[in-house]
Amino acid sequence: MIYATNGAKCYIGGVIVDPGADVTETTFASQTWTEIKEVESLGTYGDTASEITFESISQNRTKRLKGTRNAGSMDLVCGLDYADAGQLALIAAEKTIHDYAFRIVFNDAPAGGTPSERLFIAKVGSAAEAMDTANAVMKLNASLWINSNIVRINAEA
Repeated sequence: MIYATNGAKCYIGGVIVDPGADVTETTFASQTWTEIKEVESLGTYGDTASEITFESISQNRTKRLKGTRNAGSMDLVCGLDYADAGQLALIAAEKTIHDYAFRIVFNDAPAGGTPSERLFIAKVGSAAEAMDTANAVMKLNASLWINSNIVRINAEA
């Protein structure tokens, strides 16, 4: 079954220390979440391995290995809301060197159940305002530099 992106919500938590290993759902248990409102686009995220190459003379072949994993950067696009606590938290987080907890909650809960979620640790690498054309909404564009694995919580009935 497939689902639409609409209805998904994005949250920022507090400063979180990278545990030095993969994070789990319990890593985020003590977080207090603030919704980032007026989100237009959540962007993309997910692990990609770095490529390590070796030029084998005897085999006349380039060998490829998987290196470190990178969960990428998630680029949020929001309608600029000067009073939104979540957007204000993003702007404040960009001014620090710290990692923050993030949570995405999807609109895919079965009747009477709970929705899917994604949890991760990221630095807010940018929080820039975009003023496009005359007939456009002013935007807040934030880049989340993901520094952990993505915890997947599936929807449950």
